[in-house]
Amino acid sequence: MSESVLSSRTGVITREELARILPPIGTATHRPVPHIELVKALVDTLKFRHIAPVREEYAVSTDGMRMFGILDLETQFEGCRFSIGLRNANDKSMRLALTVGYRVFVCDNMMFRGDFEPVLAKHTKHFDLLAALSVGVDQIQRNFEPLVAQVNVWQQKQLTDDFAKLVIYEAFIEGHLDFPRHLDRRVNELYFHPEHEEFSPRTLFSLSNAFTSALKAADPIPQFRATAALGPFLERYQ
Repeated sequence: MSESVLSSRTGVITREELARILPPIGTATHRPVPHIELVKALVDTLKFRHIAPVREEYAVSTDGMRMFGILDLETQFEGCRFSIGLRNANDKSMRLALTVGYRVFVCDNMMFRGDFEPVLAKHTKHFDLLAALSVGVDQIQRNFEPLVAQVNVWQQKQLTDDFAKLVIYEAFIEGHLDFPRHLDRRVNELYFHPEHEEFSPRTLFSLSNAFTSALKAADPIPQFRATAALGPFLERYQ
């Protein structure tokens, strides 16, 4: 069933397509969590807090075991919209986790504040999905204000051209950031010759959008992973 979904289209899939991906059979100690069950529980948890998603994107591995997703929320700030990133794995390769982020209206770029934070130790048969997500969403909400503060700092952080080139060099050449190496020229081009007037100021915010704009050329799962790693990488320069 999952193979037919994944071969029907490439890249991002819808919630309806996600529902067709079946989890593996559980064991005495491991309870696989269907990706669609996770999404529905997260939406219900948000609804309880009067928060509604207005856009959803999902991507799964070719075997259907691993899933990454983004839910854009109705809550906005300064030309951006809050978002939640989520991940799930039924092959024990990674833990169910969430992260807070935002989407920039002018370019549709996605940015996470930090890496994914696990909301449970492992998929055990006694694990309560709604309780785990409730804790995770509470953590997300506590990060809304720091996220806005971070965006403000990045918008005010002026960069010299040499410093911006150094950041790009350290990201790609020195390998401090797990980005596809071939995107280095694209990041450089987007920063020094931006496609949107809003990113013409030489700031850390403009540089972050050069990275996330370039990442749109990557496949969804590597894109989600790299975006989650980008925030902590750029924080060291703020």
